[in-house]
Amino acid sequence: MAEVLVFHHGHGLTLGVHEFAEQLRRAGHTVHVPDLYEGQVFDSLQEGIGYAENAGFGTIIARGAAAAEEHSAELVYLGFSLGVLPAQKLAQTRPGARGALLLEACIPVAEFGGAWPHDVPAQVHGMDADPFFAGEGDVDAARALVEMAADAELFLYPGDRHLFTDSSLPSYDGQAAAQVSHRVLDFLDRTR
Repeated sequence: MAEVLVFHHGHGLTLGVHEFAEQLRRAGHTVHVPDLYEGQVFDSLQEGIGYAENAGFGTIIARGAAAAEEHSAELVYLGFSLGVLPAQKLAQTRPGARGALLLEACIPVAEFGGAWPHDVPAQVHGMDADPFFAGEGDVDAARALVEMAADAELFLYPGDRHLFTDSSLPSYDGQAAAQVSHRVLDFLDRTR
């Protein structure tokens, strides 16, 4: 089974992130869910992003890297939206990475060194009309990653919701989230 490090989104470490991680555990995977916000959870995404901006995105990434150091190098990194920052950086730069699961965000590969590691498979998931994912260039970064990587897939879901995979938020889309879960579990089964 895979060992997965899950990074939460801009609201913080919500019940929905815990529930997603628990699905992976029930499938037999070892899952770690560090709190990059030091206990803070925000009702609005705007407040949560404000917290991340005040702390500094570099600080958020550093907290993720510190969490990774507590575990084996052979991790699959999974990030939800803002959590894609540390997940993608670690997948691209930390030797031993087993895979990357980038949910609802994708950063241009050049941001973290310019090349995607040949032996690190990836999946990117997002809604095709999400104003953040589709409207701010993440989908273009995802397409470029898929072109560059030896084993990468982009999955687009119909809709305009951001954070549609978090069951504790009003933006949750159960049908799309179920598809994401199924594809993530298939990915993890292949990366053992």
